[in-house]
Amino acid sequence: MTATSGLFGWFSGVGKAAAEVLPVRLGGQSLPGTLATPPVRMAGFDKALVWVTVALLMWGLVMVYSATIAMPDNPKFARYATTHFLLRHVLSLAVAFVVAVLVFQVPMATWEKLAPWLFVASLVLLMLVLVPYIGKGVNGARRWISLGIMNFQPSELAKFAVLLYAADYMVRKMEVKERFFRAVLPMAAAIAIVGLLLLAEPDMGAFMVISVIAMGILFLGGVNARMFFVIATVVVVAFGVMVMLSEWRRERIFAYLDPWSDKYSLGKGYQLTHSLIAFGRGEIFGVGLGGSIEKLHWLPEAHTDFLMAVIGEEFGLLGVLLVIGLFLWMTRRIMHIGRQAIALDRLFAGLVAQGVGVWIGFQTFINIGVNLGALPTKGLTLPLMSYGGSAILMNLISLAVVLRIDYENRVLMRGGRV
Repeated sequence: MTATSGLFGWFSGVGKAAAEVLPVRLGGQSLPGTLATPPVRMAGFDKALVWVTVALLMWGLVMVYSATIAMPDNPKFARYATTHFLLRHVLSLAVAFVVAVLVFQVPMATWEKLAPWLFVASLVLLMLVLVPYIGKGVNGARRWISLGIMNFQPSELAKFAVLLYAADYMVRKMEVKERFFRAVLPMAAAIAIVGLLLLAEPDMGAFMVISVIAMGILFLGGVNARMFFVIATVVVVAFGVMVMLSEWRRERIFAYLDPWSDKYSLGKGYQLTHSLIAFGRGEIFGVGLGGSIEKLHWLPEAHTDFLMAVIGEEFGLLGVLLVIGLFLWMTRRIMHIGRQAIALDRLFAGLVAQGVGVWIGFQTFINIGVNLGALPTKGLTLPLMSYGGSAILMNLISLAVVLRIDYENRVLMRGGRV
């Protein structure tokens, strides 16, 4: 295919050499006849990514309602209406959508300047969570700050803040990325501080996600391979030590290995066994929307951590594969947008986009793995779908930043300026 024949969504019009260097799609839009055409008006954004996001959000909304409609029958939630969780989830989606639209207007150059300050702000909020009468505790964990209409979870902001900070750090330290102590130790110290605050809540799941985000950005930023494997080994050993030194974490591992035993089936293996029962009942085609039995007070946290089990029961294997396929496509598309930005010499923007891909991809992998019994139980929600205002808000903010990166890529490839 020549540069002149590839007008169906491919970058052309500035010479064959440019097309070969930047083989990137522009969302199926034909290019303007001249680079003098105002680029901002015509640049657009990745509509396919938006529609996949909307599909996951709407499906999640339906499933949250399905998973919570019978909760008022439980004496613990007797004062709630059947639409209580649905209305709160709708409110979270509305707030998150408005904030995401505003975030889309912010140039990436501004995010690069704000990255260190946002990281510091996230540390302050993580500290405030631990302060009595400020932090709100649920089931023995102190992870939320009450904002009246909703509870905010600073660990969700910390994921986004660490992502921006790590990308900014790698851009600033590119010249020393081959030198271990100067390139890695300051970043490792920052993540260790975040980890200590998260473990004090405790929230080991969020710490795992943040560690993987930081490691992913280090790797994508070009850190020496030997250096990266040393870091990975240290992180794995550290998490192993945390598990061994904590009795209740050890019990979770043992319960994962044998959830059906008399010792664990009614204790730490209870969620896993009922999640597996839900998937078993769903078989290939599911029992139908609203037909789940496990959500009727058998499966704890069915609307948050174990929403995937309800999807598996009501939509079967086909529904599970569809959800996995949508997340795989989303992650791949986000990583592609990051590669486009790096090809355009926008390293910070590219690392941020790929960091978002690592975040969403890894957290989805962990959540689905836990629901299927492939991984030990860990309190992580399914991105974009599970009930939880803070998670939905930060997921949509991160995707709005990715769409902004894609928008700026398109402007530059049409000869504009950002």
